[in-house]
Amino acid sequence: MKKYEPIDISGDAGLRIWGDGLPELFANAAEGMFNLITDVLNVTGPEEREVAVRAESIEDLLIKWLNELVFLFDTFGLVGKSFDIRIENTSLKAKISGGIFNPQANESRLLIKAATYHNLSVRKINSKWEAVVIFDI
Repeated sequence: MKKYEPIDISGDAGLRIWGDGLPELFANAAEGMFNLITDVLNVTGPEEREVAVRAESIEDLLIKWLNELVFLFDTFGLVGKSFDIRIENTSLKAKISGGIFNPQANESRLLIKAATYHNLSVRKINSKWEAVVIFDI
């Protein structure tokens, strides 16, 4: 099963994401977003961070999660490679493992400003989860 695929959108970037459960869906969304930013395989670590995010809905939680990752990238250069995520209702706790982006050594792809609510969807189809997220670039 595919984890995610890019969506062709004029002027922005987007991802369609899949997961067996919400933690996997959120981890795949993070992996997909970081792969829009750089070639994650070439970022060296180790670097770890823990984050906690609360929201009003699952859709809001996904956007806040991705925007927290954008903040960590913009502030510290953190590129996540693996994500240990626990979700309870509309709260998320995650341990992010990865490395620090080095502009001299790592490929720069897209400059993502934020995950947006435009055309956002998070839904359960049969036993799988699917989401669509558009990023402001």
